[in-house]
Amino acid sequence: MVRRGFVFLRLFISVIALSVVIPTVHPTPVGAFTARNLMYGSQGYDVDELQSRLRLLGYYWGDIDGDFGWKTYWAVRTFQYNFGMKVTGEVDMATKLKLVKATPNWHYQGSSGGNSSASTAESSSASGGSTGGSTTSSTAASAGASANFPASVNGLDQSDLNLMAHVVYGEARGESFEGEVAIAAVILNRLHSDKFPNTVPGIVYSPGAFSCVDDGQVNLTPDATAKKAVMEAVDGWDPTHGALFYFNPAKTSNAFMWSRPEIITIGNHIFTD
Repeated sequence: MVRRGFVFLRLFISVIALSVVIPTVHPTPVGAFTARNLMYGSQGYDVDELQSRLRLLGYYWGDIDGDFGWKTYWAVRTFQYNFGMKVTGEVDMATKLKLVKATPNWHYQGSSGGNSSASTAESSSASGGSTGGSTTSSTAASAGASANFPASVNGLDQSDLNLMAHVVYGEARGESFEGEVAIAAVILNRLHSDKFPNTVPGIVYSPGAFSCVDDGQVNLTPDATAKKAVMEAVDGWDPTHGALFYFNPAKTSNAFMWSRPEIITIGNHIFTD
């Protein structure tokens, strides 16, 4: 009888111990970003989040497909450059934290297949960096501009043509039509040169390449004239005669730009070799 009571007591103590050691586990929400670093070739829903946050800020123009390709790579580099970070094209925790802080109203909605932004919320760049200009409705602007371009022409797709139009409008609105064509021609001349990246996004988002990227005016919606100027350049009109660089002499004291051999002046821009 005593032994049975002892066994019962040990069993009772064991049950109490288990109830203390093994608490009830409740699942906790997990953010879309994971702890892993993201880089070219990464895939997954955390890349979806990266792309949609970058698109919300106006840095990314491609599909939100969870595939870290070259467009995502160059968008990351530009974000890092504009926010004063080390430019690597890789997304470490510091870059994620900066990106999250810059997009406080972003909400994860899964992959959009490139048809819409993963967030309808507006974001302000409150983290100390700035895209400048207008960051509102960049996805709608992208879609609207692309609709006026052919699916592809001379090896360039709608995304390339649209991005060129944004640069033309950001850099040369107010210039003559020839001056706008000239900006598009410089992008194409760089595309055909072995001294520059071999993609339009790579050229446009190279750190310091275009002032409109640095100050955010690349996010403004291009008008019909800018789009027409891009098509004229793609069709072969090059008012710059092969120029790879240009600058506004009233706005720059950059010794490198002034040292380049001058080819032609069009409006407020000097085009150089």
